[in-house]
Amino acid sequence: MEQVRVHHDVEIPGAARPLRGVAAADRPREKLLGRGAAALGDHELVAVLLGAGIRRCDVLAVAAQVLTAGGGVGGLSTLAPERLMREPGVGPTRAARLLAALELGRRALAPRPATRPRVATPAAVAAFLAPEHARHREERFGVLLLDTKHRVVRVVPISQGTLDASLVHPREVFRAAAEHSAAAIVLFHNHPSGDPAPSLDDVQLTRRLVDAGELMGIAVVDHVVLADGGWHSLRESSPCLFRR
Repeated sequence: MEQVRVHHDVEIPGAARPLRGVAAADRPREKLLGRGAAALGDHELVAVLLGAGIRRCDVLAVAAQVLTAGGGVGGLSTLAPERLMREPGVGPTRAARLLAALELGRRALAPRPATRPRVATPAAVAAFLAPEHARHREERFGVLLLDTKHRVVRVVPISQGTLDASLVHPREVFRAAAEHSAAAIVLFHNHPSGDPAPSLDDVQLTRRLVDAGELMGIAVVDHVVLADGGWHSLRESSPCLFRR
């Protein structure tokens, strides 16, 4: 088994490389306080969270390496803590700090309303699910439980890994729906490739679960495929799957 090398992030006075050639007002923290967070680039925002560089690299260089490891800001939230801690200058404390900031940002963009939101269209379903479920680095399948007015009851994860009809059993899907008295469900999963176009397996799984839903008396109203590059509704592209 590969050993994970963890870089410690204890800040030792005088050990971190200072920001040379950068005016005091243009250093990330001072720039944020003086001009606002919107004035900072991605690497500068990461640098503020990191706080300091290491002996060989200043904080801006460390921040740039962290962004490269994640493939940009969008990919940082998908990195496991163990992966972040492999980056020089990012130990447990700084990895936790980065992941906490990313989660706060996600929650700010997708606040949980006091009342249950209504998702009556595929676009509304995608907008509700995408912030949390579109960017996983492996396929994850779940169900969105709805009441009779298509208001959200609960989001229930079902399986993780390459989507295959044999890995998603109707028993697991409809057990969750029955436990929460859902009137209808929306199937969803993500495509890590960034292309939301459904595969033949996606279509076959949809047909299987629609049939099971008819027997259970719980309507499967759509199957939405999420991806970083958009989303796809099987109800819109293949409405015959849902008409029985």
